[in-house]
Amino acid sequence: MLLERQGELEQISRALRDAQAGGGSQLLVGGPLGNGKSALLQEIPSLEAADGFRVLRANASSLEQDFAFGVVRQLFDPVLSRAVPELRERWLTGAAGLARVVFADDAPEATDPAPAVIVQEAALQGLTALLRNISLDKPSLILIDDLQWVDEPSLRWLTRLAKRLDSLRVLLVTAVREGDSRTDRPLVTEMTSFCHHELRPAALSVTATSELVCKQTGEWPDEEFVLACHETTDGNPMFLMSILLNLAYSGIVPAAKHVDVVRSLRPAQLRERLIQCLQTQSDPVRSFARAVAVLGEHVDVELIGHLAGLDAIGSATAMRTMHQLGLLKSDQHPTFMHLVVQDAIEEWMTAEEREELHLRAVKLLHGSGYPAEQVAAQLMTITSQHDWWAIEVLRSAADTAMRRGAPEVAARYLRRALLDASPDGEDRARLLVDLATAERGFDASASVRHISYAVPLLRTVRDRAAAVVRIAPTVLVSASRPVRDLLERVSDELGDPVMLAGVDRELAFRLEARLRYSWHSDPAQLGDSVRRLLALGDQDLVGSGAERELLVVLLDAAMLTAKLPATEVARLGRRVLDHEPASSGHVHTALPLLVTTMAAADALEDLAPWLDLALDRARMQDVTIEHALIRTEQALTLLHLGRLDEARSAAFDALDLTALDWKGSNATAAVALAAVAIELREPQLISRLLDLQQERTDHACLAAIYRLLHGAAAALSGDLDRALEYNLECGRALERAGWRNPVLFPWRLTAASLHARLGDREAALELAEEARSRAVTWGAPSGVGRALCTLARLTPGPRGLDLARESVEVLGESANSFELAKALLELGTRERAEGEPDAGHHLRRAQELALQCGANWLVAKSAEELETTDTSGLRTALTKSEYKVAGLAVDGHTNQEIADILQVTCRAIEKHLTNSFRKLGIRRRTELPEALARAHPETAVTTLRPASGGPR
Repeated sequence: MLLERQGELEQISRALRDAQAGGGSQLLVGGPLGNGKSALLQEIPSLEAADGFRVLRANASSLEQDFAFGVVRQLFDPVLSRAVPELRERWLTGAAGLARVVFADDAPEATDPAPAVIVQEAALQGLTALLRNISLDKPSLILIDDLQWVDEPSLRWLTRLAKRLDSLRVLLVTAVREGDSRTDRPLVTEMTSFCHHELRPAALSVTATSELVCKQTGEWPDEEFVLACHETTDGNPMFLMSILLNLAYSGIVPAAKHVDVVRSLRPAQLRERLIQCLQTQSDPVRSFARAVAVLGEHVDVELIGHLAGLDAIGSATAMRTMHQLGLLKSDQHPTFMHLVVQDAIEEWMTAEEREELHLRAVKLLHGSGYPAEQVAAQLMTITSQHDWWAIEVLRSAADTAMRRGAPEVAARYLRRALLDASPDGEDRARLLVDLATAERGFDASASVRHISYAVPLLRTVRDRAAAVVRIAPTVLVSASRPVRDLLERVSDELGDPVMLAGVDRELAFRLEARLRYSWHSDPAQLGDSVRRLLALGDQDLVGSGAERELLVVLLDAAMLTAKLPATEVARLGRRVLDHEPASSGHVHTALPLLVTTMAAADALEDLAPWLDLALDRARMQDVTIEHALIRTEQALTLLHLGRLDEARSAAFDALDLTALDWKGSNATAAVALAAVAIELREPQLISRLLDLQQERTDHACLAAIYRLLHGAAAALSGDLDRALEYNLECGRALERAGWRNPVLFPWRLTAASLHARLGDREAALELAEEARSRAVTWGAPSGVGRALCTLARLTPGPRGLDLARESVEVLGESANSFELAKALLELGTRERAEGEPDAGHHLRRAQELALQCGANWLVAKSAEELETTDTSGLRTALTKSEYKVAGLAVDGHTNQEIADILQVTCRAIEKHLTNSFRKLGIRRRTELPEALARAHPETAVTTLRPASGGPR
């Protein structure tokens, strides 16, 4: 019976009608315990506007919060099980097939399982596609009660779904209890931030309280009795119902003489009254109540009865009695009327009773073939030592959680299993290795620590080596000395890969790669890696993934030290790319090092399309982490190709998609973004990267690059002395570490420019000449040309002009159009001062390139030298495709909607808009209508449509 909820029901009805028409949304029902959230959710399917909707329900509970995708299963299992096989298969075709793993009770064992995060991301994409398929013929109404208890994997999917609802025929209604600590979980906060409307059922008025008392007791109450009920409960529907149930049980009628009894029943005392109520019931009812509290409502009634020691008739009788008492919502299903009922039953049981019941429940679930995760949820509540089979159940549940993409849940199961494992046996070692594998995606330091604990317990060298290579290479960016010693010891035990074959040879290569990378801030070890690379000669090291992993680490050392020519490093890097399939999962290997290596070598012609393909696959799988890290790699690549606007967009995309750090598995990505931020001189990007460095890092080079970011920020604020100090500190640290590549972090050229601005031309020339010498030794055209351009700015007279000409000539061989534009500006400026006839040509060419790159400040400087600020003539007209895309964007369509309309990829739409923004000289979508109208006044922007044919 719903009272005083007409406003909420009307708002829900409007949302249902919008969803029916294709405009889905999320409604959040909030408020304190007992304010009527659950009752409101139960009423929604009966609304007239809900006719024709397919209803998917779930009630989250504390008992199942560690059951990966438990809430998702509650939503979809009934729908899928009722569907005929042909319809079910149609729903699960295409991308929706990725969700099948979620509905497998125990995922099959895989010989080479993908990283858990990839599995989870694929499953999330599959679930969204499944819901889209299910909603094609009939809109969907999703109702979720107690959102604060939803398991993490389900919550990730719901958060993702909430962002996409506007294009689905789906209404999502969730209820969340205020005041619960789990309501403040980041994922809950993020998901609820996307809600379109928040409903907060108000407390019942005195009139509504009177109606409810009358309905429950069958008598019209005295006014004083109603006021006492209202004052005692503050109009809270659940507390009011609890009081009325207790009064009815005691035979108290709603009369004024019982006002004192009502006022004595404060909500804090309700549990005690419920316990008293249960204590007066028969043994079967009490046993059944305990069994429901322990097993929850998502198991068969027969199993609950078995735990309670009742047959089918006894269970049915107990359920009927509890329903009559108001403890269950129905006499057909064991669902508690209120959470306060379950709380009271759990408080009523002693610790020994709870332990004994949970242990019996574990054996019942296990013996009845329930999924390992459901059995494990019960095991997690038991404090006594488990039998050996229970450890296997926990391990199996962890395997399933990993394959469903829930590594945090898997880690909890494995940590509990470790409590019962032998203190020094191989069973403990294998649990530790599994735990480390689960942790490497979210707690890299714990992952390394647990591998180091496991290795001494493993008997064979191969097992020890296989355990150590579970550590991702990039995790070792700041490895401690004990970890390096462990790598070295296991590598020595396994032996030289040249003398090994098969699996042992692969393990040896991977061990060597990790060991060498762990020392990549030690100049002596870097030098040894270069000698190792030289010793390999033309030996084929690209045949297997392990060999390519080692080669990438060796090339990284050669690039950092600049001890091999850029051309040779680029040649070997191309061989790796030729044999390495583009995939989103490459970000979890050593391959990100190849991106910085090829960027420094000025050899990006093969890498850029390779990364485009990897990104397309990440988007296709909807894998957020991989998507973010690939966008980081693209940002660095685009920067070194001179495509500044695209590099800036990629960098912000990466930061918006995920959190990076300076210590964990994506420190390499943070370093790449630092290089982009410094070169772009982008204050917001620099500030966001500096905010990531919350803790002191032990890695000297990472700390140096962090100081370089501080230097860039100081220079932008006008504090040149401080900026110079930061740059020189960074340079000294990089030199000590052996990081001497002049392209990746050209700190000498930055310091030279700062010296010049501070009036110390002699120091500036010294640093610039040193930078030129190092760039020539390395050999990448972009590095040499940039150094020459800096020297040209510092050198007066004909010599400076010659240096500028040489810079332009060298940079003509580079793919970095931005550096060429700067060199052309310097040359044109010098030639103009000297009265050279080619000055105008070079300045116009600089301006054209700067416009293409998105370097607005360079466009302005070129225009100033040309004595004009009009750059409109340089703006190329939009192509027909660009015009169509821009028109749809002006009409308010999202990138995905435009891609659907034009039947192309979202990536293609992004490229068209990036090109349009560059040609129109704008940076934000909000500037597009005005810019498009200026560029194409012959067409009306307000009537742009794909059929318009584009500009004439």
